[in-house]
Amino acid sequence: MKWTELFTSSVGKKVIMSITGISLIGFLVVHAGINACIWANDSGEMFNKAAHFMGHTIVIRILEVGLFVGILLHIVQGLALEFQNRSKRQKGYQVPMGNKGSKWYSRSMGLLGTLILLFLIMHISHFWISSRITHDLAPVDINGSEYENLYLRMVEVFQSPVVVILYVLGCFSLAWHLMHGFQSAFRTLGVHNQRYLTLLHSVGVAFSVIVPLVFAMMPVSIVLGWIS
Repeated sequence: MKWTELFTSSVGKKVIMSITGISLIGFLVVHAGINACIWANDSGEMFNKAAHFMGHTIVIRILEVGLFVGILLHIVQGLALEFQNRSKRQKGYQVPMGNKGSKWYSRSMGLLGTLILLFLIMHISHFWISSRITHDLAPVDINGSEYENLYLRMVEVFQSPVVVILYVLGCFSLAWHLMHGFQSAFRTLGVHNQRYLTLLHSVGVAFSVIVPLVFAMMPVSIVLGWIS
């Protein structure tokens, strides 16, 4: 396959989707781990230190650029595949297959991906711009050093039940998107051994439930006052 076919052919688009998808799965693990620091119940000290490290380490900032490129490629190639598949299905099945043909979430990856994109835009506007661009977060002193109080911004944002509901819905969409995307990515990259596929299915289901649940429980914990 020529390198240009990665961006033009159906197989190439799927390969790009798989590579970027696996990279984003790794990002989700790191992001969930850092955000989970809020449950230390130390007024955000551990979380603010972790956020400071991620925002002021040159290697992390370089990887962050790669992350945004990966997200953009994932979105563009995903939309291209969705439009391409829809154009090939000019005429639907005479008898609806339902879940006998494929799971509803595998048939709705375009919709779920769009919902996640809208959620991502909201998330970036709430936190990333303030911590990376405008730097308008309140300062906080931790052991004699000054940090940006991203934890305080999180508490302020999640005082709104409407915002919390939108975040939970975003996490719900992410869970279903991962349910198909996790194992599909490895299949596209050549994993066909049934034993490995069975293992990937189990790991994928667990990942698709646990990680979005961790993300969803953060705004819920804040708005319900479960952390201090």
